[in-house]
Amino acid sequence: MILIAGPCVLESRDRVMRIAEELMVYHEDCSKDFYFKASFDKANRTSLDSFRGPGIDEGLKMLQEVKEQFGYKLLTDIHDAAQPKVVAEVVDVIQIPAFLSRQTDLLVASAKTDAIVNIKKGQFLSPQAMKYSVEKVLKTRGFNGEPTYQESIKYGVWLTERGTTFGYGNLVVDMRGLKIMRDFAPVIFDATHSVQAPATGGSVSGGDRDMVEYLARGATAVGIDGLFFETHFNPDIALSDGANMIRLDKLKALMEQIDAIRAIVE
Repeated sequence: MILIAGPCVLESRDRVMRIAEELMVYHEDCSKDFYFKASFDKANRTSLDSFRGPGIDEGLKMLQEVKEQFGYKLLTDIHDAAQPKVVAEVVDVIQIPAFLSRQTDLLVASAKTDAIVNIKKGQFLSPQAMKYSVEKVLKTRGFNGEPTYQESIKYGVWLTERGTTFGYGNLVVDMRGLKIMRDFAPVIFDATHSVQAPATGGSVSGGDRDMVEYLARGATAVGIDGLFFETHFNPDIALSDGANMIRLDKLKALMEQIDAIRAIVE
């Protein structure tokens, strides 16, 4: 099972290393394929005054330190077609943000690296439409046939579900989409962003972290390849997405429930 976890954004070095250290249990769990996630730049914050992160140069240094100290595989997101080449020198998975999931130049530039490309499903797209984003990566990497689950594994393409826009400031998850997308790519379920309430907290996004565990258990029961959790030792002081983050001290119990559900489904 793929498990992606970490803070939304790279905050101070001390905070990042503290969170990374507490996630070691999942790296050591042989039933998990663990990736540490954090963003060096949050380019889609609601307000210009919101914290964006340390930037690409300092951010990649921090991620490299996490890799060297803990031995973690890394995932981070990009926003510009000039970034994948340098980012792939440090991280194992390049993530395409949901708002940019159709951006051809971004997908092609990421596909030209050796990194896995994790494409977040746009909040405005149907599950079926994501086949064409997957296809852009596969074709760039030399496969010209119909996208399939096995070919996406072979060529290193993942999809991540993170909810669909429902009215203003709300997201819903159609669990049917997990099965639909899994026909042509491995599927990760982002349980924390799926409970986000975009741009509802004034100058920041709101969210309901109490719903994370319910959606994560439901998605696991449907059948997925992995889970994505943004996590923090104290989400209330997190500099981005705190409203929908899960506390580190609650993640262990949830993962025990997830493992039990997986044992039944498999």
